[in-house]
Amino acid sequence: MKKKLMNMSDTNLLLTITIVVFVVMYLCAIIFEGKGFLKPQTFFNILNANAALIILSCGLSLVMITGSIDISVGGITALVSMCCAVYLDYHGGSVFGSVMIALGIGLAFGLFQGLLIAYLDIQPFIVTLAGMFFARGMTTIVHTNPFNVENEAFVALKETRIIVPGMGSYNKNGTYVNAYVEIGVIVALLVVAIMFVLLRKTRQGRAFYAVGGNGQSALMLGINVKRTKFIAHLICGILAGIGGYVYFLHVGSGAASHASGAEMNAIASSIIGGTMLTGGVGNIIGTLFGVLSLSTIQNIVSSAGLDQAWWTGITIAAMLCLFLVIQSVVMARKKKMTKK
Repeated sequence: MKKKLMNMSDTNLLLTITIVVFVVMYLCAIIFEGKGFLKPQTFFNILNANAALIILSCGLSLVMITGSIDISVGGITALVSMCCAVYLDYHGGSVFGSVMIALGIGLAFGLFQGLLIAYLDIQPFIVTLAGMFFARGMTTIVHTNPFNVENEAFVALKETRIIVPGMGSYNKNGTYVNAYVEIGVIVALLVVAIMFVLLRKTRQGRAFYAVGGNGQSALMLGINVKRTKFIAHLICGILAGIGGYVYFLHVGSGAASHASGAEMNAIASSIIGGTMLTGGVGNIIGTLFGVLSLSTIQNIVSSAGLDQAWWTGITIAAMLCLFLVIQSVVMARKKKMTKK
């Protein structure tokens, strides 16, 4: 058993730990917080509330695998929500047009930030910090006051529910209630599937890992390091645009305060999911479970009656510390095996 564990790749080992931690936490929630967590709809509600975060976290995982970072995704999400809301309600726009606006904003941020980081060799933290401030500022310029979108086509899309057969439950009145997910969940799961295939089954995916593992070695292998970093930030920007629209679909409004702290939650989810800040190690499936773990611990804290914001912050900090320690142990194990 020990030999088998030693032969596991760092990525698979961290993924296994992440899934085990999520399962243990969810079981603890069922045992200590009541049977409500046994209902499938409780789990689906976690997905409904965090579909946008899953998409943003996929983008963060990608750039972190290459050894970079992007803290602008929360600001992009807010900007997308406000621009789409103003376009739909104040300019009589269509749903298709609003989707194009979201993709255009994400693409623009991804292109510009990717060029600065990859080809001008400016620190990604500084570039994306500027991007975050710019996006937040532009959100207020587009429209100052928060408002709910009343465009009929958009509202109909927002209220669309996809029934999950056989997963419903009976309420207190004995009425059977179907389990459902929102459209955003389907989009998020598709993004996870596409990103998994990209990273695991394509040459470009292997290039991302190689650049994050050792840029000089990747260069010697004939990998275009600058182009690889640029593509990573470009994809992250596009995913921020998609995640922004999924967030917009969930909340149905525009506000400058939207997605506040989303970038930090995305980074936390990626780390919990096994993506290492040093680059070269990460798994999109782990990122998905990282988001689910983060949301589950928040639900447990809330169900326990600890509604104050600092309790959630404390528990997330404890989880991050735990997974950073685990990552440090994995790295120490890797160095030990390399010496042998």
